[in-house]
Amino acid sequence: MIERVRAILVTTDDTMLVIRRTRPGIPEYWVLPGGGVEPSDATREDALHREIHEEIAGKADIIRLLHTMESDDERQLFYLARITTWSFEDRTGPEFSAEGAAASTSWRRSR
Repeated sequence: MIERVRAILVTTDDTMLVIRRTRPGIPEYWVLPGGGVEPSDATREDALHREIHEEIAGKADIIRLLHTMESDDERQLFYLARITTWSFEDRTGPEFSAEGAAASTSWRRSR
């Protein structure tokens, strides 16, 4: 079963940080930061920290698991976290490499 982790990231001014994705041929959409748990991740929380670092070069304090959603072949775990720092200029995820440049990602804080 594929496992994915997602973060509901609350900022210091009590807004929520989400990511806007644009890809050729697909309407723009918004996602919570996160992604797949990899074999090298010691825990799901470690996977979430890695994904937050890759996607927004951020550091967050994970507060707790809020919800788990399962289908036949996938489990998604949604965590509440407080984002302490982030920098969109310093992202390192594969979607920001030259090969992944066709996909654009930006962010938004929402109340």
